[in-house]
Amino acid sequence: MSFPNVRLRRLRKSEKIRELLEEVRLSPKDLICPVFVQEDLKSRIQVDSMPDIEILPLKDVVSEVNSIADLKIPAIMVFGIPAKKDDKGTSAFDQNGIVQRAISEIRKNLGNKIAIMADVCLCQYTDSGHCGLVKGNTIDNDSSLEVLKKIAISQAQVGVEVVSPSAMMDGQVKAIREGLDDSGFTDVAIMSHSAKHRSNLYSPFRDMAHCAPQFGDRRSYQLPYTNPTEAMREVETDIAEGVDIVMIKPALAYLDLIAKVRSSFNIPISAYSVSGEYSLVKAAAKQGWINETEVTLEILTAIKRAGADMIVTYLSKIAAKTLNG
Repeated sequence: MSFPNVRLRRLRKSEKIRELLEEVRLSPKDLICPVFVQEDLKSRIQVDSMPDIEILPLKDVVSEVNSIADLKIPAIMVFGIPAKKDDKGTSAFDQNGIVQRAISEIRKNLGNKIAIMADVCLCQYTDSGHCGLVKGNTIDNDSSLEVLKKIAISQAQVGVEVVSPSAMMDGQVKAIREGLDDSGFTDVAIMSHSAKHRSNLYSPFRDMAHCAPQFGDRRSYQLPYTNPTEAMREVETDIAEGVDIVMIKPALAYLDLIAKVRSSFNIPISAYSVSGEYSLVKAAAKQGWINETEVTLEILTAIKRAGADMIVTYLSKIAAKTLNG
């Protein structure tokens, strides 16, 4: 078929015409900003592998979250770094734990100005650095579920709106949903790290959260990046267990899975643009090889174009400042 009069460049001629025809529009409202808070910390600190991302003392959490909300970013995800670790991860569900105190302070001072999400895992809280409880030299799935349930309930008690289990334990959504419902928190949502892959892009996060495994690795419970069908089964299982939002993690190298989940299921999708993705951008920008802002917008737009409804990203503030003009 011939189209002799078609010239698609007509629709790219001016900035305003391009704006009218923009098919995918990235907004600060698409973003979730991670927040790290460390117990007994006196002042903000950084780690070399994640430039410009600060670990906060509790006293600075409210001001930082308020500045995030002022950028029109609608949600944060809280990660805690405890003063003490043990083999049962008890500080993760301590009502006076660092995440619980941070959530309480944010809710008390900011009300509903921003949505509060929180990570539900054990890797920061166990002396093994694993995402579940260790028995012998293996990660025990079922005993870990009971602890994950306790963590979620403890966060709900101080005002979290969304709990986000990232441990990749079989049955974690079902266990947490039952625990929340039995405790009267039927309105607390679950955003599960449904397809969390065993990725080399998590290394900077482990520097931040002090959660590298002390033995072995996480191949026995995190997804291999070679198995997209298995990833879809994980998503389908979480949906069957009552999840409210599914997550694909990491994001940039897994756009095919985001698109496949989008076409297969009618459920909100989150994508986690992880620490390594952030650090790659920052490192290349530091060398002058890329334009940091433009690449940030391109990456996040690609993730949204693939089908993500929301994006957890360390690039949130960079993107929001640009998008807000």
